[in-house]
Amino acid sequence: MANILIVDDEIGIRELLSEILGDEGHDVILAENAAAARAVRNARRPDLVLLDIWMPDTDGITLLKEWLANGQLTMPVVMMSGHGTIDTAVEATRIGAIDYLEKPIALQKLLSAVKRGLQRPAAPGQPAALTLAAFARSAALSELRRRLQQIAEKSRVLTLRTGAGSLAELAARSVLPDGAPWMDLGVITMPLEVKQLQNCQGGVLFVAELGRLNRAQQKNLCFVLERLDRFNLHLVTATDQSAEALIAEGWEEPTVNRLFEVCLAPPSLADVQDDLPELAVQLLLHLVEAGEVPRRRLSTAAQNALRTRSWPGGFAELRAAVKSLALGTLEDEIGVADVRRVLPAPVDHVHSVSLDQPLREAREAFERLYFEHYLRMEGNNMTRIAERCGLERTHLYRKLKQLGLQVSRKNDEH
Repeated sequence: MANILIVDDEIGIRELLSEILGDEGHDVILAENAAAARAVRNARRPDLVLLDIWMPDTDGITLLKEWLANGQLTMPVVMMSGHGTIDTAVEATRIGAIDYLEKPIALQKLLSAVKRGLQRPAAPGQPAALTLAAFARSAALSELRRRLQQIAEKSRVLTLRTGAGSLAELAARSVLPDGAPWMDLGVITMPLEVKQLQNCQGGVLFVAELGRLNRAQQKNLCFVLERLDRFNLHLVTATDQSAEALIAEGWEEPTVNRLFEVCLAPPSLADVQDDLPELAVQLLLHLVEAGEVPRRRLSTAAQNALRTRSWPGGFAELRAAVKSLALGTLEDEIGVADVRRVLPAPVDHVHSVSLDQPLREAREAFERLYFEHYLRMEGNNMTRIAERCGLERTHLYRKLKQLGLQVSRKNDEH
């Protein structure tokens, strides 16, 4: 028979429902609150969930939204409440619940709801893309999500001012509700056609870095800007460059002005360092649900090890690290030893300069390590590095060349 998870803070109700469903031949798992329900869902995939709405730690509606956001709403969920409203039932159904039972629950209504739920076809194997909604317990990311939604209500164009550790794509995917079409303009090199925008109607168009777009892609961007209203589209772009820098590189001034009309500087991973364990856990859950990695869990020590590392590559780098850990670990739990084995160890640059050499060579070695540190930390953002080091950009490029450091000149491409 089926594995059924019952989530309710009242022990009497848990035991009664467990006895009824057990007599029907089902295997029943009990959870007294949302935290316990999360642990069960993370460890296994129940065939059906009976979920109480009013619980002391996290209400059932919020937990339902969380499962939807992180790709775990792959099983039928029946909501339960002793004092619910029509609006609550409608909201639960809109989010993804298949039924709503009022307490006290009549025996036949319970069995009918369970039977209907178990007869439903299995949910698609691929969960929706991860968005900020999956990180409801992070105050900073929840605030960012609210800001993005507020902006999206009034503006179809948004530019994210980003640097090292960018959360740009995660933010962009959070602009519209789940299921909205998505198009990455940065990977399209041929001229766009109207039909492509029609197919993306109501969705989000994204550019990860404006400074990387060539002339043809800039024309595509102009093509899109003229048709956002017609196809109910939102355009989210990201860049570490200023409007003046783009214009100096040959961008058309009216286009740049339109792009920079509404800007937002989202936090970087360094800004939300305390939330990194939660980010890593949710990323791992999403990868497991997508079938990209075997079922794994992160130990507390491993989460702390990830929190103390720097992530200049942003969310994409963190996701790749979590995926590597899940694929490279043989045990069910990923430990701190796995983090040290799978991920490169941070280098203590200060002690890697030999003092047994002439002053000129020692100074040059230190300068090389100094600039390598900032190149890594700022993701090759020349403007930010110049500001951090107190150098003019031209002098900075000259110094890096003298030190033999190869730098991507994406900020200098036309």
